[in-house]
Amino acid sequence: MKTTELRQKDVAGLQTEVKELQKAHFGLRMQKATQQLNNTATLRSTRRDIARAKTILVEKQSADKSAK
Repeated sequence: MKTTELRQKDVAGLQTEVKELQKAHFGLRMQKATQQLNNTATLRSTRRDIARAKTILVEKQSADKSAK
């Protein structure tokens, strides 16, 4: 997911996006454990997507706190 797409979401949308990405990452890990995962690069990309979403979430939360 691109950062421009993530920056357009609000805090609640980002939180749901992080939860969805974490569920997807868990599913991929289970597929890897049972040797059903063909493309292991998706693990890395989902992990980075989670980090990207969390970073933008923290930026938005700190901007909201400083605005108050």
